[in-house]
Amino acid sequence: MIIVLTGIDGSGKSTAARALVADVRARGGRALLLNNHAGRRVMSVLAARLGVQLPPKVADAVETVLRVGNVLVSHLRACRFDGVVVMDRHLHCQLALRLAKGLPRGRFLPWLLSRLPAPAAICHLDIEPDVAHRRIVARGTDSESLEDLEAFASGYRNLTEYVEFVKVDASAAPDQVLEQLVSLASTPVTKRS
Repeated sequence: MIIVLTGIDGSGKSTAARALVADVRARGGRALLLNNHAGRRVMSVLAARLGVQLPPKVADAVETVLRVGNVLVSHLRACRFDGVVVMDRHLHCQLALRLAKGLPRGRFLPWLLSRLPAPAAICHLDIEPDVAHRRIVARGTDSESLEDLEAFASGYRNLTEYVEFVKVDASAAPDQVLEQLVSLASTPVTKRS
C-alpha cells in the first residue's frame, strides 16, 4: 500500500510522514518512509545567501529532474516492499509548483503519473498559507513568502487531480492529523485502474 502526502511548505508533511511510519511499526506492521524532495529548500537557502534568484523555468527544470529521479527510485523500492509505503511528496507537488509559478503543466509529468502505480490514497495536508508561513518562520531553517505559499496553495487546488485527494486538516494537533492518516493506512486497498 502506497500513501502519498502532499501540501504546501509548512503543512507538516515530513512530520506527519515520520509519525505515520512510526505508528504503523509500533502496531507491529511494516512501514517504509520514502522522500521525494526536489531540492527547493536547499536552492532557496543558497539563492538567499548568494543574493540571486533563479529564473522560474531554470528552477523548475532542476526541481523536476531531482523530483522525477527520486519518485522513480521510490516506486522501485516500494514495489519490493511488503507493507505500508509512505511517500513524502510526489509529482503532484511539482505540478502544483508549476501552476504557482505560472508555468505550463507540460505533458511529461502527467504522462509519468499515469504510468506509475496508483497510490491507495493521496493525502493533502490542507492548511491556510498564513498558518504555514508562521510555522516556517518559527522553524527558521528556510524561508517562504506568504505570497508564494498562497500561490502554491492555489496551484494545488487548481490541479485536475485535486478532486481525488483526501483532505487532511493540517492545522489540527499533530495527534489528530496522525489519527486521520492512520485510518487511511488501516483501510483495505481496492485496486484502481
